[in-house]
Amino acid sequence: MADFRKVTDSFSVAPQIALSDLPLAAEAGFSLVINNRPDGEAPDQPSGAEVEAAARAVGLDYAYVPVRGGPTREQVEEERALLAKAKGPVLAYCRSGNRSIVTWSLGEALSGARSPAELIKLGADLGYNLSNVLG
Repeated sequence: MADFRKVTDSFSVAPQIALSDLPLAAEAGFSLVINNRPDGEAPDQPSGAEVEAAARAVGLDYAYVPVRGGPTREQVEEERALLAKAKGPVLAYCRSGNRSIVTWSLGEALSGARSPAELIKLGADLGYNLSNVLG
């Protein structure tokens, strides 16, 4: 079942999504799905190729930015560029949503778009502790 967690009007995160969540994401108005979970982390997760096919079938753009542990600066910048080009709200997911919100938050902080304090609060409101990455 879909667990889309709205961080801002233009960005949401989710724990691992199911293929059946993609039509719901399209109906919710997302334009792009970013997969931050590397393939093969768990035997029951759909592959990136499966998610991409299901996303594109319902009119969503798809990007694969797999994060292992913490995101690299290149991954943060790649995700930030994807967000800047997105045609509407973006949904990023990983196993728990943590890597997705961390990657986004680091991009926001590095660019000066949001303060660390604001980002920590946005994360805390959704149950994510960003103080160890931004504090």
